[in-house]
Amino acid sequence: MSLVRVHNFSISLDGYGTGEGQSLDAPFGHAGTRLTEWFFETRAFHRMTGREGGTTGVDDAMASAWGPGIGAEIMGRNKFGPQRGPWEDESWRGWWGEEPPFRTPTFVLTHHPRPSVEMEGGTVFHFLDATPEEALRRAREAAGGLDVRIGGGPSTVRAFLEADLIDHLHVVLVPIVLGRGVQLWPGLEGLQERFDTEAVSSPGGVVHLTFTRPRA
Repeated sequence: MSLVRVHNFSISLDGYGTGEGQSLDAPFGHAGTRLTEWFFETRAFHRMTGREGGTTGVDDAMASAWGPGIGAEIMGRNKFGPQRGPWEDESWRGWWGEEPPFRTPTFVLTHHPRPSVEMEGGTVFHFLDATPEEALRRAREAAGGLDVRIGGGPSTVRAFLEADLIDHLHVVLVPIVLGRGVQLWPGLEGLQERFDTEAVSSPGGVVHLTFTRPRA
């Protein structure tokens, strides 16, 4: 069976995966870009955004594992956009412009479904009011035997961990303290017992933690 993977998921030292006060101008709230600055300089990110160059090394090696073998993504509504409640404006098509980087069917979890949105480059956003189990079933059907990526935010990743549906979790520990926002770890005591864990530090100051479900 295909794997369920999380990649490049950055958290602060105090466990926050996003800051407080998300808005159109601040996708990560008061955290700004501090959680993702390690990623922006990598060759993987440069390629994703159609640019040359970028750094190589540990950060790039970890970042570049994000795409290969993925056939579908699941994300929470707050990753897709800043709106809450019923969709008052269905013209919103995500933060990423007309050609998002996902290039697969992408399932957005929301209590307010809306018609699917087809983008350039192969991304199609589907809006589901579904449990993690049902969303994963739909995503696997769409993935054609390839793996499914859980894209975030922290509440969505935590829900899939609580349901014990994730096979590979890559968390990037960024050396900042946010103090407020949405945390990844609440309710997940003993999580490490399900996985084999590894850690590698980067010259840039972040630590890459990987949690991989043991193969039977």
